[in-house]
Amino acid sequence: MIGPLATGLILFSLAIGLVGLLTTMRNRAMGTVLLVALGVLEVGLLVQAGFVIAAMVRGEGPASSATLIGYLAGSVVIPPAAAFWGIGERSRWGPAVIAVAGFAIPGMVGRLLQVWQGMP
Repeated sequence: MIGPLATGLILFSLAIGLVGLLTTMRNRAMGTVLLVALGVLEVGLLVQAGFVIAAMVRGEGPASSATLIGYLAGSVVIPPAAAFWGIGERSRWGPAVIAVAGFAIPGMVGRLLQVWQGMP
């Protein structure tokens, strides 16, 4: 895993979560900015996943690869699911879903880093 990329993903997803939370508190529907931000986050997560898979093919990585793959797959699925749900929900709860996704990704990426480093 690339540590600086993981840190950037964590910070960016926290920013998305905060913007989603503020949008929800202002009782606004989701806008294009949140969708674009989720798209950029997804690209970053896919790049990180590509590096992890390439390293695993080379034989690097932790002994518990099933856990790593589970967290990797989960982190890649969350932003598109949140985007589709947010598009479908045109009330204030669309951005709330985006906020939850934005706050879930740091936990997933942080756990990926722990698993990659061999922590149980």
